[in-house]
Amino acid sequence: MVSFADRADAAEDAVIGRHVRRLWGLPGTALGRAGWPPALGQRWHRRWNHWWQAQLLDCLVDAQLRAPSQRRAALIRRLAIGIKLRNRLSWANDYYDDMAWLGLAMQRAEDVAGLDAGDALTELTDQLAIAWTPDGGGGIWWRRGDGYKNAPANGPAAILHARTRDKTRAAEIMTWLTDTLVDPATGLVFDGLRVDKETGETVSLVRRIYTYCQGVYLGGCVELARTDSGTTWRERAERTIEAIEATLAPNGVLRGHGGGDGGLFPGICARYLALAATELPQGTATGTAREIVLASADACWRGAALASGPLFAPDWAKPATVPSRGDGCPSQQLSVQLGGWLALEAAAAL
Repeated sequence: MVSFADRADAAEDAVIGRHVRRLWGLPGTALGRAGWPPALGQRWHRRWNHWWQAQLLDCLVDAQLRAPSQRRAALIRRLAIGIKLRNRLSWANDYYDDMAWLGLAMQRAEDVAGLDAGDALTELTDQLAIAWTPDGGGGIWWRRGDGYKNAPANGPAAILHARTRDKTRAAEIMTWLTDTLVDPATGLVFDGLRVDKETGETVSLVRRIYTYCQGVYLGGCVELARTDSGTTWRERAERTIEAIEATLAPNGVLRGHGGGDGGLFPGICARYLALAATELPQGTATGTAREIVLASADACWRGAALASGPLFAPDWAKPATVPSRGDGCPSQQLSVQLGGWLALEAAAAL
């Protein structure tokens, strides 16, 4: 039987081989093309998927933890350079969720691969700090100038704050998420809150349910549970795992959310389920988290097509379709392939 480590290794080779190239042909750089086979615009990175690149960096860090190599460490450094160059010589952009994800990836790359991430982390955490406002009861905005506060921005921001300089702000964000976006009936995390920017009053609660939101909320609970002398955050983490099992993992396999950004959602959920399985006190919930990760990763692998290595489907319960250039097939997209790679790295870590 092929181990999950071997499967993760195959996923890494496939994603790098199909998607990762020099940025504009420049030596010492790397970036992930958004599609494969790539359209002309994707070859030149005309559309900028900032957070997809952050997830690519994070996947490389996962791989470096699994099987350290100098070659991969060099690729991590080249990718960081490519991200900054394509982002107009800045680490920040207008989306606070993008900045939180890049901060998380850079922080891990510094710890694992020796990347000098000090300037990046200062810039990104400073931006996230000023994104917190009392509007809507607290939390940070999704993007500059917008009237939306959501779990996809607040969850990773809380994790980053907890891992870097500000556990107090991390706890404030997570408390706001719990009080505002967690459904008391099911334990599931809603997507976000629309706020009137002039009055600061809540306009509406957006009740969409995504695996992404559950994953980042779970990750924040696990980070705070590390240093919490009580049981509050552990219990919230355990309840989230139970809610994922009950609603978002039919037959034990995490539900897909299509292509585009949604291609990453179940992989992100798998990452933080694996973190919970290893970091929380062992019990029923951690066993459930482990089972979901392993079943999801196995389904992802078994449903993959072969195209210069495994090619993953956006819905792991269904077989993947091999794309043609520009045909719009979700499996063409870097996000979908990173989602599968994330799941296999999470399973390998277990």
